[in-house]
Amino acid sequence: MLNIIWVSFFLIAFVAAVCEWLIVGNVEVFATLVQSLFDMGRLSVEIAMGLIGVLCLWLGLFRIAEKAGLIQILAKLLAPLFHRLMPEIPRGHPALGSVTMNLSANLLGLDNAATPLGLKAMQDLQKLNPNKDTASNAQILFLVLNTSSVTLLPVTIFMYRAQQGATDPTEVFLPILFATSASTLVGLLAVCWVQRIKWWDPVVLGYFAVFSLMITALMLSLSGLDAESLRVQSTLYGNLILISIVVWFIAYACWQKVDVYDAFIEGAKEGFEVGVKLIPYLVAMLVAIGVFRSSGAMDYLLRGIAWSVNLAGLDTRFVDALPTAMMKPLSGSGARAMMLETMNTHGVDSFAARVSAVMQGSTETTFYVLAVYFGSVGIKNMRHAVACGLLADAAGLTAAVLLGYWFFT
Repeated sequence: MLNIIWVSFFLIAFVAAVCEWLIVGNVEVFATLVQSLFDMGRLSVEIAMGLIGVLCLWLGLFRIAEKAGLIQILAKLLAPLFHRLMPEIPRGHPALGSVTMNLSANLLGLDNAATPLGLKAMQDLQKLNPNKDTASNAQILFLVLNTSSVTLLPVTIFMYRAQQGATDPTEVFLPILFATSASTLVGLLAVCWVQRIKWWDPVVLGYFAVFSLMITALMLSLSGLDAESLRVQSTLYGNLILISIVVWFIAYACWQKVDVYDAFIEGAKEGFEVGVKLIPYLVAMLVAIGVFRSSGAMDYLLRGIAWSVNLAGLDTRFVDALPTAMMKPLSGSGARAMMLETMNTHGVDSFAARVSAVMQGSTETTFYVLAVYFGSVGIKNMRHAVACGLLADAAGLTAAVLLGYWFFT
């Protein structure tokens, strides 16, 4: 599946570039394509190098927690839920703890911590994978939950809106929360359907009910805050949680008489190896995305959508927000740039800019997550991971458009 997508990016990009040359007369398009090859190759290495230090830090701390038994304790707390969602993982296995830590970091919007914890979780799941080059059911479910993960505090989006002069920067909070919840729900149900997981099990529904109550309580506690107050609270609690986890890991390990320094070094060495292994996978994916974007293929796609929507007699205002939707599965920075461009072009309080902001917060960068997480363990056959991940993306982005009409018209 990934092979077909990767080749398609290059073929479509070449056809689009030829059309730009022959029809529009853009003689610079091929030079732009070649430049994007080098730019994305360099960016891939920069991303991987930037991750190495963070990976060494968090995988070192994670090894301390493992040796102290903290991960096993966390795994036991969530064993009833994950035993039903990921039945191939034995009860009490460290993979359950690392999966939980990653999803919790995503929930809180702790991006710097979420990625290394996710890579650690993928490694733990790989140890249980009988076919090392093919994604297991548990790995696919974990990846889809990452690509569609609910982020309770999309503070960066609020800050971009505030910088652009939005009347109420946080007015997109509820639409984003609803859209990303729709993405997660559809992604989870899609994987459950393919893998024949009984999501209606009373235990699973019980965990979801508790989670929903926690989200509701958090929403109510934050609903009255302005953008600056929300930024301060988010920064405070996010950093407090992070440093508390670090101190807790080290203190508990000392109490359990673990040699914390040696344990940290052991995990940090593993983090370095993982960071280096990521480079080829990042180069492959980001180069394909860069070529597709710089060829003008996305512009042709958007024009086709606008023409189809207009032909059907439907409202076309949401089409101006679609560049963000098109870029979101491919590039997080690209989608952010498209969102800012929409704000600048149409006005930060325009319908298109609001919908674009909701799209930005509705889902994750699917192909980047696929390349990083599966690439870190050498997975080549992704099975239904791409389809389920993109279905979750489609649900979140569609919900963003519908919620935009509901909230902003």
